[in-house]
Amino acid sequence: MTQSSTGNVLLSLVHWRLESDADGMGWLCFDRRDSGANTLSGETMAELGTCLDTLEKSTLKGLVIHSGKARGFIAGADINEFPALDSEARAHAVVRQGQEILARLEALPFPSVAVLNGFALGGGLELALACTRRLAIEGNEPVFGLPEVQLGLHPGFGGTVRLTRLIGVRQAMDMMLTGRSIRPAQAKKCGLVDAVVSESSWRHVARLLLTDGGLSPGAPWIDRLLSLPLLRPRLASTLRQKVSRKAPPEHYPAPHALIGLWEKHGGQSIPDAYEAEAESFARLVMTPTSRNLVRVFFLRERMKKLATEVPPARRVHVIGAGVMGGDIAAWCALRGLEVTLQDRELKFIEPALERARKFFERKLRQPEAVSAAMSRLSADPDGRGTGTADVVIEAIFEDLSAKRELFARAEPQLKAGAILATNTSSIPLEALSDCLSEPGRLIGIHFFNPVAKLPLVEVVAAAASSPAAVDAGIGFVHRIGKLPLPCRSHPGFLVNRILAPYIAEALELLREGVPPAEIDLAATDFGMPMGPIELADSVGLDVSAHVARILAPVIGREPAPEIEDLVRQKHLGLKSGQGFYTYRERKPVRPSLPHGSSDPGVQDRLVMALLNEAANCLQEGIVADADLIDAGVIFGTGFAPFRGGPLNHARQTGVDAVVSRLGQLATQHGSRFQPSPGWKLLGN
Repeated sequence: MTQSSTGNVLLSLVHWRLESDADGMGWLCFDRRDSGANTLSGETMAELGTCLDTLEKSTLKGLVIHSGKARGFIAGADINEFPALDSEARAHAVVRQGQEILARLEALPFPSVAVLNGFALGGGLELALACTRRLAIEGNEPVFGLPEVQLGLHPGFGGTVRLTRLIGVRQAMDMMLTGRSIRPAQAKKCGLVDAVVSESSWRHVARLLLTDGGLSPGAPWIDRLLSLPLLRPRLASTLRQKVSRKAPPEHYPAPHALIGLWEKHGGQSIPDAYEAEAESFARLVMTPTSRNLVRVFFLRERMKKLATEVPPARRVHVIGAGVMGGDIAAWCALRGLEVTLQDRELKFIEPALERARKFFERKLRQPEAVSAAMSRLSADPDGRGTGTADVVIEAIFEDLSAKRELFARAEPQLKAGAILATNTSSIPLEALSDCLSEPGRLIGIHFFNPVAKLPLVEVVAAAASSPAAVDAGIGFVHRIGKLPLPCRSHPGFLVNRILAPYIAEALELLREGVPPAEIDLAATDFGMPMGPIELADSVGLDVSAHVARILAPVIGREPAPEIEDLVRQKHLGLKSGQGFYTYRERKPVRPSLPHGSSDPGVQDRLVMALLNEAANCLQEGIVADADLIDAGVIFGTGFAPFRGGPLNHARQTGVDAVVSRLGQLATQHGSRFQPSPGWKLLGN
């Protein structure tokens, strides 16, 4: 979208431009200077207040608010300003000021329309909610949402009230409690927007919405019924029970605070509701959970910025059509690359193509978009794509000799400048690259399973890997929408290296007679997405056993015989339906244990094993610094995000206290808990 150039310029500021046309309509364009996306900072909000000064005195008949950016209305608040919210009083003042500005927008004496061309998130959507009507540009991406819960918060500019009032408590709570975004068509169906139009017709339709005199219909009758004082407590209780399964209040207070706001005020647009929202937001922003989740946001942004300017990859060839190889190929095709997928015969590739089609149908929904994605993914049993690909990724089983043989065949076919990459999860690249005539072009590009869900990709450099190849690998990972983590080549790299003693300690506890469900509960009570026993089953016990053998001399722990025994019996975990657990409908069969009832001693041993190995990785320079270790473990394993990463958690606990506890565990359980020298690098 561009500035409107509709006629008379009423006001031109740094980030906002207000014009009027011959019909007396106002056109307010937001185009934040020196930024690729619009965000609401203190400065941009102050300028909006100045625009409202002019608008309140004008004789305009209506107002259209639109974006000067090519794609995207407003991405939300400027999170770079969050660290300055250093007290509840400061946070409350900032939020109340934002609420007052949007209240003035809502109270203008003429109708207003927000034109949403792509993403409208957080404070950006809250601004749109303060307008009389909303107009969306058509598209198939989920772009409208209130994701504040991902920062340990809830909306603070009136969104908890206005969204609930507009679309009803059921849909509004689903959006706010999950942080999920919805597509334009979904937004139209639930009443969030009044129309969805093409890029070429938005000006015309915006004028019609201003002049038709209509209002958005508001919440469905059943939601209005649920908001009655007598029914609110019952629904609030149901919502709390549902949320607590994944976000217990002691770890994630924001969803529970949001439910409490609605239970008390019912989404009514009254001063008390807005004040309660501001007070709650101010309390939450000072919690360790929010501080750590904001830290996670900045870690993600740092990883995105690791990519340098390199020629973008357009063609990818994946060798190995198993689960990992097939899913890597499907993800690359989803992200717009041309992908060829190779295996020994077509019959081994066809299941991956069928799995890819189902994945595209879930993600894209529209038949034409699914067909376009499938057209970018083709079976290539003869490996002809090797010679035309910008990136060739080996994703066969973890066998050193098989990989070496594959690379010896593939290398002569590569075009100049192509990356040769391995998806190995544990084999040092030096053991693979010495069979190549140009070892500098080999790097590791290690995805995590499931590919579509875990955002991290380790980009591994051996001593011989050229800087150009590493940069190209980082650029490729960024190009497909993943987070690149540069690692040096070492058994297990970063994530598997840190997980190995954690899982090994779980198996030691199992050997001592602790039931697997109790071990896993200790981990999930700490905040892990799943416990280590279930994790081993999910990865595959054959894979877990192979990685354990490779890492045994590195971490000083012998592979667990329990895993080896299960592998010999063909009990491979989730993929075979039987491992440490039996699986029914892909869920482990185990006793239901109440959250928070785990043994602190069990939790301590699991967590301390993981933390100590993170410190070892810091000592050995597996990645550049402590922050990237935290990022790798969070984005590669789902490590309790509200704790900000393992080393951040150690800092907040107190490094001296962690070292002291490790010493106690070493005395009780052996030298595997001997404190790492890396703790001296972290400080206290």
